[in-house]
Amino acid sequence: MRSDKRALDELRPVTIEFDAQPNADGSVLIKMGNTHVLCGVSVENKVPPFLVDTGKGWITAEYSILPGATSSRYRRETGSRSGRSMEIQRLIGRSLRMMVDLEALAGFTLRVDCDVLNADGGTRTAAITGGALAVNAAIARMVAENRLPALPRLQQTAAISAGLVGGTVLLDLDYQEDSQADADGNFVMAGGRWVEIQVTAEAAPISDEQFETIRHYAAKGIAELNALWDTVS
Repeated sequence: MRSDKRALDELRPVTIEFDAQPNADGSVLIKMGNTHVLCGVSVENKVPPFLVDTGKGWITAEYSILPGATSSRYRRETGSRSGRSMEIQRLIGRSLRMMVDLEALAGFTLRVDCDVLNADGGTRTAAITGGALAVNAAIARMVAENRLPALPRLQQTAAISAGLVGGTVLLDLDYQEDSQADADGNFVMAGGRWVEIQVTAEAAPISDEQFETIRHYAAKGIAELNALWDTVS
């Protein structure tokens, strides 16, 4: 029995608050259980130097954990980012760029800031899911303001964790479960296809059967998260 009495393949309660940052071009506060992440998008009328004259736009991300997000104060990162934060924000950026043909964003950079307000496991996957919804809102606003000629086709994008704890496969691990995991994985899909799969065995190698169950649980969870797109006005 899980501490919160969830089924093995059940997500934590998920809530979405749009326009959590009215001054952002698009913003979402996503809550997955006790993991809360604020995702805000800022649109810039320029692209990185390597994309100048290519006819493409860009989506990039920054990720941080705020000092009061964990049980003991998380040191605020100023100046250089930790290796962990760099890895996570690169994952978020890669995932969100799968949402849209970058040629549809020619001349623009969408900068997605993901700030963890409260951390209880799965912060990077919540950031991807919330960030995708915030990007969708920002692009819709760009169309409404005639900054883009038409709404481009967007791939529903979401992410979730799944792993093996005490020999049992679990979906959407909280911190307590993650800290005891025999294997831990992060899964990202866009448009029903895999973008990234990261699975690491912590205690002992896992079997093909165990991996397939973990992957199956992750696909189920992402399909349920994609229903959040139905809430977009």
